[in-house]
Amino acid sequence: MEMIQELRLKREFKKVFNIRVLRGFLSIVMFVVLWQLVVFIKVPYLENLPYPKDVAAGAADAAGSRTYWFGWGISLIRIFVGFIMAQLIGIPLGLAMGISRTFKDFTFPVFEMLRPIPPIAWIPLAILFWPTRELSIYFLVFIGAFFIIVINVIQGVSNISVSLKWAASSLGARPKHIFWRILVPGSLPSIITGMTVGMGVTWNVLIAAEMIAGQGGLGRMTWEAYTNNNIPFIVVGMVSIGVAGYLCSTLVRWLGEKAMPWKKRF
Repeated sequence: MEMIQELRLKREFKKVFNIRVLRGFLSIVMFVVLWQLVVFIKVPYLENLPYPKDVAAGAADAAGSRTYWFGWGISLIRIFVGFIMAQLIGIPLGLAMGISRTFKDFTFPVFEMLRPIPPIAWIPLAILFWPTRELSIYFLVFIGAFFIIVINVIQGVSNISVSLKWAASSLGARPKHIFWRILVPGSLPSIITGMTVGMGVTWNVLIAAEMIAGQGGLGRMTWEAYTNNNIPFIVVGMVSIGVAGYLCSTLVRWLGEKAMPWKKRF
């Protein structure tokens, strides 16, 4: 029994402390050393950049502040509300466009005209259209992920071989069986890709919206640090945004691995 536990501990240790983790850690160390060197020799245009120790001190102060963690909570709520709504509407819409050529002929032209509009350009309309600022931010986050997920789902459905559908039909499969057992699993890689890319875009949109029209959140916190000329805390805000985005993307990738267990075998 003890030997089994030891083997399990060794496996977990190898999962956590492997060569990929070591490389990632070394890259962070090298980045901090380069940052210290750039500030020390006063590289032109970067002379106002704070030292890493000043940013670390600002991060330590922020970690003990309830306002800082409250900003984290507000931004994460906004991200997940808008992002989940985009998936709930975008995935079925993309599947419908990919399956039905008639439906796509009616809906895709309008979709394609709206898709090139940058999410940031929707900010004035969102502020005017929605009754509260919070709803306008949810809408902007939704827009940031919506078009990406729809176009990826359409592409995923179109990449499924027609011979698979014909083979299933010839074996007596009904349309609902083809949909749930061929189309949905076959388009899952594209759906996960769209979700991952969309998550990154939603953070870009959220931070811009919080800086312009938001109350609270990591974006507003970073903007207020700029207005107060608190340069170390600006960097703290930027690093916080990067960490939050990385954690959200990691969560999406983890969900994708759980939804597609067969990928580990190939």
